[in-house]
This record gives sequence, C-alpha cells and structure tokens, in this order.
Amino acid sequence: MSTALKDRYNLSFFKTFETALHEVTPKVDTSHLFTQIFTNEFKEFELKQRMYHVTKVLHDVLDKDFPIACNQLVQVTEALKQLGVGENFEYMFLPDFVATYGLNHFNTSIETLAKITSFTSAEFAVRPFIIKYPNKAIAKMLEWSSHKDSKIRRLASEGSRPRLPWAMALPQLKSDPSPAIPILENLKDDNDEVVRRSVANHLNDICKDNPAVATSLAKKWHGQTQDLNALVKHGVRTLLKQGHPEILTLFGLDANKLDISNFSVANPDIQMGERLRFSFDILNGQKASRSVRIEFAIYLLKQNGSHSKKVFKISERTTTDSSITITKEHHFKPITTRVYHPGMHFVSVILNGKEFDRLSFQLSM
Repeated sequence: MSTALKDRYNLSFFKTFETALHEVTPKVDTSHLFTQIFTNEFKEFELKQRMYHVTKVLHDVLDKDFPIACNQLVQVTEALKQLGVGENFEYMFLPDFVATYGLNHFNTSIETLAKITSFTSAEFAVRPFIIKYPNKAIAKMLEWSSHKDSKIRRLASEGSRPRLPWAMALPQLKSDPSPAIPILENLKDDNDEVVRRSVANHLNDICKDNPAVATSLAKKWHGQTQDLNALVKHGVRTLLKQGHPEILTLFGLDANKLDISNFSVANPDIQMGERLRFSFDILNGQKASRSVRIEFAIYLLKQNGSHSKKVFKISERTTTDSSITITKEHHFKPITTRVYHPGMHFVSVILNGKEFDRLSFQLSM
C-alpha cells in the first residue's frame, strides 16, 4: 500500500532534519522541535499545510536576523547532503521560509533560493518575488538561464511559468508572457533534458492564455533540431488537443482523406469504476506515407445538464495503411480534480484535429 506524500513528514524524517539543524546551530536547543511540529492539528494537515507549519516552526529555531538565518538554511542543506540525503521535494519548506519571511530582502532571498534549489526546488518560493519585483526578478532569472548549474537554469524557466501547477499563478506573465521569452530562448537548446522539459511546459502554459504568442514561438523554433522539435511538440500539446489549424499544419497533420467506420461502444451502460470499451476503423485514402494523430474525446455530463469536453491522446503514427483498427478502454475512476454525474455521456474520435460523430453511453454511480 503506497504512503500518502504528506506522511513522509514523519518522525524519522524530522530526526534526520534535526541532526543537520543541530550541526548548524549547536548552541540552539532543538529538543523541542518534535513537540512544536507534531501538534494535535498536524495529523489533520494536508501536504502543503504541513510544509507551511514546519516553515513557522523553523522561524522559531533559526536566527532572527534574516541574512544570518538564510546562511543557516544553506548550511543545513549542506549538512543534509553529508548525511546522505539527496535532492527531494520534502524539504521545500526551506525555500518556503525564504518566501515567507524574506519578501522585503530581495537580494538576500534571491541568492539564497539559487543556492538552495540544487537541493530542493525553489520554483514555488521564487514566485512571490516575481509578483512584487517583476522587473528585478525576471532580470535575475534571465541571468540564471545562463548559469552553469542546470538546477538553477531550470529554476529560471520553471519559476517563471505563468501557470505552474500547485503554485500561485503569475498574473503579469499570464497577461503578457514576453518578459520571460528571452529566458526560454536561452534554454530551448539546453543540454539537460530536464531543463528543456521545463521550457516545453512553460510554452504550454503560454498556449492557454496567449495561443498566438505560443504559435509564433513554435513556428520559429520548429525544424532546427530533433530535440527542439520534440520540445515544441510537447510544448504545444494544448493547441494540438484543441485542433489548432496552424499547429496541426506545422506538424503535417492533415485530415484530408481520413475517415472512420465501424465506430461502436461495446458497453454503453457502465458503472462508476468500470471501463468504457469502444473501437473503430481508420480509413486512410492517401497512398503516400502520412502522420495520423489519434485521439478521443469524452463529453462529461455536468450538474447543469450541459457537457464538458476532455480530449485524450491514443497515439500518433506514420502509416501508409489504408485501414487501421483501434480498440480502446477508458477507466471511469474517482479523481480529485474531476466530478462525475450520472446520466448520458458521449465519446467521439478525433483524427489529425478533425472530430467525427459522437456515440452516447450511460454512466451510473
């Protein structure tokens, strides 16, 4: 049975942390650390609540002079490394301390985040500084985009993403992403795949609010190298799912002479927790080799009786076959980000951005 992420904040974890903390602050009594952390409310806290709680406890332990406290934080990360602790997200309360208590100390905070991010990512913590000091922060991140440390280069892209999941949005960059584009230009050909993936995800964020800007970048970058082509394709995945004409053309995804037949749903009455099974034949009337992007859409019934469309990719292939048979299952299982309602839903097939007829099915709870 897998352990919930929040439960990684356990006694063993904090014993290791206390050992590192004591090495850095030997004159400070850390014996009360565990009682301060493991309050009656702690077990009810979710992951981010636990992280914020530890941040507050840390404020009671570290020096009250913020620059000194930041130096202690950096030393703690080094002590943890000496104890064999590798890079992991659980220690994100360290950069969170900087974001919580250092917003009025721009230079000290930014330099501390750069030092900490190689141990635990500062992608969340840097964002309040972008909001409060947009010009200075973006200028610093542009500088980071040429740093020798790939973790700091990644922070330049990931930290400035307009819509970073689980983090506060950046309204300025959602409205106008242009200040961050020089950062992406510097990193799009990075030799570290993790950095390039961050650029792709940043580009996908831009797709959601500024599709014209994202399309312009995609057309500019595509065709230069295989790695950059892969980055662009991953980066415009939202526009591909939306069937954006310019993006489909960019990747040679023409729906001309494509059709489907024998589209059927094997089990049109399903219970929550079951899998919808459907199949169809792709008819290709083009003899030359072509790329076919195969997707399906589920139209989910909403509480008000309307439907919301969710697109899922099946595959993308290059083929000369005149007919291809596809069989697919879709699992209807409870997830925290989606609410299901009983009643009539629909499924459709999409080929190279062109959507074909929908079939209905009943979902029971």
